[in-house]
Amino acid sequence: MHPDIHLALHHARAAELRAETEPRSTLRPDIRTRLGWTLIEVGLKLAARPGPVTAH
Repeated sequence: MHPDIHLALHHARAAELRAETEPRSTLRPDIRTRLGWTLIEVGLKLAARPGPVTAH
C-alpha cells in the first residue's frame, strides 16, 4: 500500500474514533470530576481494607 494512502486511512479512522468518544454526559464537568475522584477514593479504601485473618 502506498504510504500516502495508508496515512490518509489512518487520519480518517482517527477522526472516526475521536467522534465516537466525544462526551455525551449532561453533567457539568466539575460534578463529573468530583464524582470521579469520589469513586477513586472509594476504590482505594476497598483495596486497602485488610482481608480476613486466618489462623493456621
